[in-house]
Amino acid sequence: MVNFNKIAITSRLKDKQTVEIASMCCEILSNQNLNILLSEHFKSLISTTKKAKIASDRVISNNSDLIICIGGDGTMLSSARKFSRSKAPLLGINLGKVGFLTDVQPEKITSSLNEILKGIFVKDNRFFLESSINKKRKKLIALNEVVIHSGAVAQMIEYEVFIDNNFVYSQKSDGLIINSPTGSTAYSLSGGGPIIHPSMSSITLLPILPHSLSSSPLVIPSDSLIEIVIGPNKNKSVLSIDSHDKVILKKGDIVKINKSDQGVELIHPKDHDFYDACRKKLGWSRSL
Repeated sequence: MVNFNKIAITSRLKDKQTVEIASMCCEILSNQNLNILLSEHFKSLISTTKKAKIASDRVISNNSDLIICIGGDGTMLSSARKFSRSKAPLLGINLGKVGFLTDVQPEKITSSLNEILKGIFVKDNRFFLESSINKKRKKLIALNEVVIHSGAVAQMIEYEVFIDNNFVYSQKSDGLIINSPTGSTAYSLSGGGPIIHPSMSSITLLPILPHSLSSSPLVIPSDSLIEIVIGPNKNKSVLSIDSHDKVILKKGDIVKINKSDQGVELIHPKDHDFYDACRKKLGWSRSL
C-alpha cells in the first residue's frame, strides 16, 4: 500500500463536466476515508463530501500526497509549473483532445483510481527546462518547451545559438523551439520535430520555418547549456514558456536554457504505454 493520505483535486477549468468529475473523485476518496483538498472553485462540493477542505495552491503544494489534475494537457502543464516544488506526484484525468500527460479517461475513473490508491500504477519522472535572460536571477521553468519567436505570423527574427560555449549557427527564421522529451509531442511535433521517448535525457532545438535550405532538428544531451543571442531584428522577439509567461526580448539579449534541478513525477494507470498513446493520439497505423 502507498501512503496517499491527503489527496488534492485541482483544475483550471470551471465547467459542469469538470465539477462532475471532481465529485466522482471525491466519492471514491471518501469511501476510502481519505482527506481531500479541493481547489477554490470546487466549493460547491464541500457540503456533500466527507473530510474535504478548500485549500489554496500553496497549501495543496505543501500538504498533498497526490494531486489529481482534471482537464487536458494544458491543465497538466499549468499544474506541473504551479506545484513544481511539491513532492506530490500528479495524476491526470483527461477531458482534452490529445492527452499525452492526462491519460485517465472519465469512464475509467473508478477502476483506475482504486488501483492507484492500492499502489498499482506506473511512475514517470519528467524534467523541466529552466531559462533566464541576461544572467538575471529570476528563472522561468517549462515542462514542454521554451520558444523564441517574433510574436506575429510570417515575420522572421535573427539569432545566434551557442551550446556549452561553442558556436553552433546563426539563423533567420520565424523562431526557435527548445523542447524537452515531454514537449516532443507538443509544439515541436507540429513543426516537424522528432518524437522523443519521455525516458530519454535529451533536449531538442527546432527552428521554426527557417530561411535556409539545410536546417534540421538538433538533439543534444540534457546537461547541455544553451545560449541564444538575439540579433538586430526589425520585428520584436518574444520568449514564451509553455505558451505562457511571455517576455519581450531586445537586441543583444542572451537567453540561457538548461535542464532544471526541479522535476515532476507523473503517475499513470498500470496499462499505460507511450507507444500505444502515440498510436491512438497521432493516428499511427496498427497494420500494413
